[in-house]
Order: sequence, then C-alpha cells, then structure tokens
Amino acid sequence: MKVLLLRDPKEDEGGQDPYVRELGLCGLEATLIPALSFEFLSLPALSEKLSRPESYAGLVFTSPRAVEAAELCLQRGVGEVWSRSLKDRWNAKPVYVVGDATASRVNKMGLDTQGGSCGNAEKLAEFICSREPPALPLLFPCGTLKREVLPTVLRNRGIPLEPITVYGTGPHPSLQASLSSYCAHQGVPASIAFFSPSGIAYSLQHIQELAGPRVQQIKVRRGGQGGYPTSLRGSQHPFLCPQQCGLRVRGHPRVARLPGLLPLPTPTA
Repeated sequence: MKVLLLRDPKEDEGGQDPYVRELGLCGLEATLIPALSFEFLSLPALSEKLSRPESYAGLVFTSPRAVEAAELCLQRGVGEVWSRSLKDRWNAKPVYVVGDATASRVNKMGLDTQGGSCGNAEKLAEFICSREPPALPLLFPCGTLKREVLPTVLRNRGIPLEPITVYGTGPHPSLQASLSSYCAHQGVPASIAFFSPSGIAYSLQHIQELAGPRVQQIKVRRGGQGGYPTSLRGSQHPFLCPQQCGLRVRGHPRVARLPGLLPLPTPTA
C-alpha cells in the first residue's frame, strides 16, 4: 500500500527517515513530499531580547521552528556572549516548551526545559498558570500562524507574555509540482498523512483536483507528536477539514499503532 507523507524528510542516526523506515517494516511504501516553507523574521529584534534576560521572567517555545530562530540569533550575533553568560542567566529562569521535539532542540542550546510533556499549548498554559505568577513578562518567540490559546489563557490569569513573531509559514514552492508528479507516476495514494493544519490548507485542494472521484478512497491520518501541534479549530486557513474535500478520515490498523502517526477520530454528526 502506498502512503504519502506531507513533511520534510529527516534522517535519523541510521541515515533514513524514521517514518519511511517504520512504515516499510509494516509493508507500506511511503513517499515524503515537503508541504511547507518557512521564512525567518525579526531576528535582530529577537537577538536584542535574548541579550536581556533580566527583562523577562522566562522563555516559551511552542514549536521547533521558533527554537531554530533563536539558534540563528546565536550563530549571527549573541553566540559568544551566550556561551559566556547569557545561557546561565536564562537557565536561572523557567524555559517552557511544548513537545519532546521542541524540548530536545532547546536542550541543545544548553537550556533546561519545563512542560515538555504537556503535549499542546493549552495544557502548557495551564502548567504555567500553576506556577507562581511572574512580575516580568515571558518572552514568546512564535510564528505568524500561532493560535491564541496560550496568550489568551495567560492574559486571563494575569500572567504577562511578550510575543515576538520570528517566522512565517507558507506552501513549499514545489508542493503542487511534486504532488502532480507523484500522482502521474505512482497514482493516487491509498493513504495520506498530514503533519500540520498548514499542510492541510496548502495541499488539500491540489489533492482533490488530482484524485478526482477517487479522492473518496484516500484514507487520511494525522502525524506528529500527539497529533497536530495546533488545533484545526480557529485556524486562519480556508480548508479546515479533510472531509470538506471528500477525504475519509480513518486509520490502517497497523499504521495506527505507530508512535506519532495516529488516525484522526471519525467525525460525528
């Protein structure tokens, strides 16, 4: 069975993408097509804020991409000072994260993390609210498509938060061509795994056009730790549900047991 994964390829220690390897062990033929591209924004402003830990109560990271923006700041400007003093000064404050992938990347910067097991921004907000309220704001590097759940919960609880938009999300420039080539050479896949609401928004219409009536035969799955890193509800994208394009949301029993690749719940009336 052919499975299409709409995500960037990421090699593990064995030199192979872990999803392709695990699906192959289940007898499934997986193909990776990148769905998203990213543009980093406001890095000088982020560097300036990272150089002033005394102005903040801590840091909040809800995506690996936001951590990557901070890493770029270290490479381009504050790296030497970071190693000498800034890292320890930030480590004296809480650094809140969502998910193991984000936590791992923050740890590589030399920072300890809290809240990684929360799983989503809403649970992380509750975790932050369970701590002693800070007098200074939490610095929150984020993307253009961030949800407002965490800022709203913290604001309602009187916890100051200072967001700074450090990356924008858009469709991968070769997404449409890659989908067309895939369907032309391999046919309509039996299953597609989406890894973000943005990935759905930018690819779903192309998939519907390429598959035609056969779109109803495609099974849809969600990927990523704990499902989507953000909820489809409240998204700014026009295509919120695969069902809107005729896709059936269900899971292959073997694939459903793979960590991080879970069937979406069957929608109810």
